[in-house]
Amino acid sequence: MTDFFKNIPPVRFEGPQTPNDFAFRHYNPDEIVMGKPMKDHLRFACAYWHSFAWPGGDPFGGQTFERPWFGDTMDLARLKADVAFEMFQILGVPYFCFHDADVRPEGETFAASLRNLEEIVDYIAQKMDETSVKLLWGTANLFSHRRFMAGAATNPDPEVFAYSAATIKSCMDATIRLGGENYVLWGGREGYETLLNTDMGRERAQAGRMLQMVVDYKYKTGFKGAILIEPKPQEPTKHQYDYDVATVYGFLKDFGLEGEVKVNVEQGHAILAGHSFEHELALARELGIFGSIDMNRNDYQSGWDTDQFPNNVPEMALAYYEVLRAGGFTTGGTNFDARLRRQSLDPEDLILAHVGGMDACAAGLKAAAAMLEDGKLEAARAARYAGWDNETGKALMTSDLDSIAARVVAEDINPAPRSGRQERLENLVNRYL
Repeated sequence: MTDFFKNIPPVRFEGPQTPNDFAFRHYNPDEIVMGKPMKDHLRFACAYWHSFAWPGGDPFGGQTFERPWFGDTMDLARLKADVAFEMFQILGVPYFCFHDADVRPEGETFAASLRNLEEIVDYIAQKMDETSVKLLWGTANLFSHRRFMAGAATNPDPEVFAYSAATIKSCMDATIRLGGENYVLWGGREGYETLLNTDMGRERAQAGRMLQMVVDYKYKTGFKGAILIEPKPQEPTKHQYDYDVATVYGFLKDFGLEGEVKVNVEQGHAILAGHSFEHELALARELGIFGSIDMNRNDYQSGWDTDQFPNNVPEMALAYYEVLRAGGFTTGGTNFDARLRRQSLDPEDLILAHVGGMDACAAGLKAAAAMLEDGKLEAARAARYAGWDNETGKALMTSDLDSIAARVVAEDINPAPRSGRQERLENLVNRYL
């Protein structure tokens, strides 16, 4: 045991009225919601990078956190793992997620970095055996190092493409070694800053080929988990090939991968793309590519990706409503891709941030389940589209313009507008919160 979280007890459910800050008010992991325990609906995971690797900087200021494991040695990497698994146990989360760069120091060569990764993965495997905490997904950091400044798969230098492919293979191997249930690709640098030096067609082809190789390697190794892409717009590059769910789906269709790859949707990225979180989740469900979620929020004023912990229960309710409509998670889950504010320096802050986020998600899930079980929203939706379910409505989908136009003239069709009843439905949603 380390002393980083000393005197912080395991967090337990104590109910809405508890005065204890270090307790759950809404997250009761064993509470049955729609026929299964809440913990199985939410499948919480902690993000290794924000919780243990992020130094507290922002675009205008450097490091504010001083953590005893910061440094580039294997001993410190093991200390970081010790502290991480202590936090997972305090919170009672069943999963975690990581990039290679989060868990191992960078070596002077790829081979040295690989040796460091393999060594720390063996150590993490021991921690997982001791605690029963599992890996929701692994991924590769193909964006932080200066070699990736012009992208990874989309880089104009084929040697960077090769280095990226080797890195992905090593991270897939690590994910498989640790029994990960998904593998995620996040393309923060897979875009461009100016068309003056960019060949878009070539870059898309490179990105598509890389993804095909990932899928091929999945089958070669027998990996049973899902391959996920995380849509990301505008940041850090201003034009990205995985901008949002719709863009990713078009990309997958182009390369024949729509049946092989799903999406890991992040709340903050959805907002950056000009959408709502529930929009991106609903579209992923309709397209058959819903996989998992990264849970966080953006600052409502700053307009950029601040990765704050979620605390808006109405937003969570609408998000989990779409998750439940999609049938819930299978291999996916709720990963807190969220970080402390750079002024939140204390170990207690790290615990309480997760406690608040887990409670907000739990309250949102319960509201979403109540909405779905009550059925009034779905009934209103069905009533609005009821005309398409009769024979006349169905016939429109198989008719042509000539026959439809002839019918409109013959039957003197002159439809009157019907209310969408938006405010009534918004009021209805608020009754469940």
